[in-house]
Amino acid sequence: MTQTFWTTKDFEVFTIDGLDSRMTALQEIIQPKFRALGDHFSHHLSVHGKGEFFPHVAKHARRTVNPPKDSWVAFAPAKRGYKALPHFQIGLWGTHLFIVLAIIYENPDKVGIAERLEKNRKVLTSLPKDFIVSGDHMKPNADLLSEVGTEGLEKVLERLQTVKKAEFLVGRHVSSEQAIKMDEQEFYNIVEDTFNHLLPVYDVVINSFV
Repeated sequence: MTQTFWTTKDFEVFTIDGLDSRMTALQEIIQPKFRALGDHFSHHLSVHGKGEFFPHVAKHARRTVNPPKDSWVAFAPAKRGYKALPHFQIGLWGTHLFIVLAIIYENPDKVGIAERLEKNRKVLTSLPKDFIVSGDHMKPNADLLSEVGTEGLEKVLERLQTVKKAEFLVGRHVSSEQAIKMDEQEFYNIVEDTFNHLLPVYDVVINSFV
């Protein structure tokens, strides 16, 4: 029987009560997988030629009471810190995994990013029909790009320009039920495919496109 990359146990980490217990499970069960993904896909993204990417496994170090509801490995062209930069993420909620390009509230260039994406909207509207968009990385839910339409996309980008805490995430969600059926190669393939579709979006975001 082929071994899957993710298991039910990975997703059940987010049902464990208590900060210390959940953090221990995260560190022992999930983070070794994040580190493996970090090593592999930092190289894949670096080959794109827009800077050397470095992996950042979420530490959740500021938490003192509430256990994390999700976790991730991020990829950014900086050895220290990634939240102020456009970055890629592979991560888990209890219900699904996500593979996204993220511009979160710490980014100082959100207005410029939104303007560039508005001018080059086709880079978003031409993405596969199963791609999602979200305006808040703290919430698990997201909308299908194919369903929000041009008007919905405009609203998300307008909010990115005008609301201080607004964010922009685009990519894929994969349900936990689907994820636990994928072997390692299948999972790596879907991450690679997602990143390959997102790299042209990244080029617009960082103002490095033709």
